[in-house]
Amino acid sequence: MLRLSLVLPLLSVSLLACSSESDDCERFDFPLAPQVSANHTPTCASACGNGLSPPNAGPHCSSTLACQTYDIEQPTCVWLHNLEHGHGVFLYNCPEGCPDEVAKLEQARNEARAGSNGVRRALVAPASGLPNRVAALLWRRTYLADTADPEALRCLLKLQDQDAPEPGLSCAQ
Repeated sequence: MLRLSLVLPLLSVSLLACSSESDDCERFDFPLAPQVSANHTPTCASACGNGLSPPNAGPHCSSTLACQTYDIEQPTCVWLHNLEHGHGVFLYNCPEGCPDEVAKLEQARNEARAGSNGVRRALVAPASGLPNRVAALLWRRTYLADTADPEALRCLLKLQDQDAPEPGLSCAQ
């Protein structure tokens, strides 16, 4: 009985240490946007998205983007399809340039889940009109900030595929 009384406090300390590690992401809030259609639009010129800025779900084009870093803005209706497949989309709006922020987004892209073809399932691109300098998106989830927090980006990526209508699909490079 004496041994058990010594082991139980050690076990509870170990469990607390493990639970505090898993709680690291609880300080970030990535609420789910309302459920909307994931239909393809007849043309990529059609209205797309769910009305949020930036959109994180909704009708979109039938084509997707390669998972890479882009230097020019990409069509919203196209990267929305990437979100449907469970890909991460990391956007930035820095007309004056923000290489440090782009580097954080690229690092997050490199930490995204890989598809069966080995390609990391995320992309980085500039995007005008964002309400903040950076946005990280998954289907129905958004992280917005003026300075990207690498820990928040890692926590968001833990939710990759969780809500996507077509999760786990590979991405071209």
